[in-house]
Amino acid sequence: MKVEESRIPIMSLPAEERPRERLSAFGPSTLSDKELLTIILGSGIKGNDVGHLASALLKLLDTSDLHCTVDQIRTIPGIGRAKAALVAAALEFSRRRFVPAKNKITSPADVLPLVRHLADRPQEQFLALSLNGAHEVIKLRIISVGLVNRTLVHPREIFAGCVKDRAAALICAHNHPSGNLQPSAEDHEVTRRLTASGEILGIPLIDHIIFTQEGYYSFLEHDGLGQ
Repeated sequence: MKVEESRIPIMSLPAEERPRERLSAFGPSTLSDKELLTIILGSGIKGNDVGHLASALLKLLDTSDLHCTVDQIRTIPGIGRAKAALVAAALEFSRRRFVPAKNKITSPADVLPLVRHLADRPQEQFLALSLNGAHEVIKLRIISVGLVNRTLVHPREIFAGCVKDRAAALICAHNHPSGNLQPSAEDHEVTRRLTASGEILGIPLIDHIIFTQEGYYSFLEHDGLGQ
């Protein structure tokens, strides 16, 4: 099922549906990542609405672990030095203020709050969560951004970060833009390969989770891993 991103300019929306007005009325937690970026960017340029700039910026941030220089941000057509500096400053401020909690994973449901903000992405995002011996999250990484209906991953890309983190275990997760929570044949194959690789490396895959805006599917809870 193909999911297309809306191309409606922000200013063409009714006032009550615009991100800034919705933030004022309902609070920032109700906005998507893209909507938050449209507020930070403020405006677009002729032929390139701020919503389109926000989509391009979001794609860059998703694949850069939120560490972008001003020059990297400026590679997006329509974002000049001033806007790029504003975005870079906002990212740095959030990093300085944010103290990550010890997110302990005791069930698949504990993973959902960490990845839910990616559920509305129009492409599949494949994530890896490296865990310590107490099953606390060391780091969450976006490994790859794929097509509308699938993403391509290789075990070496996933376990490289786990080895770097000295992780004791791994959880993988990816969104289904179609909204269908049922795993595909490719999802089963990826799970089998990662389970086998984890056994060899001594970093077991303890779950593979598919998530949408409506809920999640856990291989551990349903079929078991590698089945």
